[in-house]
Amino acid sequence: MAKQMGCFIKEARSHIDEWDAETAFERLAAGDVLVVDVREADEFASGHIPGSMHIPRGLIEAAVDVAPNHFRNPRLADSRQAPVLLVCQSGGRSAMAAWVLQQMGFENVHSLAGGLECWTAEGYDLNQE
Repeated sequence: MAKQMGCFIKEARSHIDEWDAETAFERLAAGDVLVVDVREADEFASGHIPGSMHIPRGLIEAAVDVAPNHFRNPRLADSRQAPVLLVCQSGGRSAMAAWVLQQMGFENVHSLAGGLECWTAEGYDLNQE
């Protein structure tokens, strides 16, 4: 039987560390966390965590690959030991991206549990473009 998307998300979550909105807010306030929003460009433009960088989920592997390529993002690619928080709308895409980054050698990667839906429900602000 073919897997459904929810199966991939569940499997990814079993391998990664998730931060709830409060933990993420506290860690961001303390500094030194790289926030990567993996949503699409229109979603990012509608509001994102202040200071976050935008790398769509479909490009995350290319953005961190050690081999030079058009989509490589040196800031993220060179942060394999730094704390990285991945964010999406509901937490699914960021969970799958976190699992991929772990497999690509990232040692301190996290996903925002419940995504920006939980972030805003807890009353935390978003930047608008």
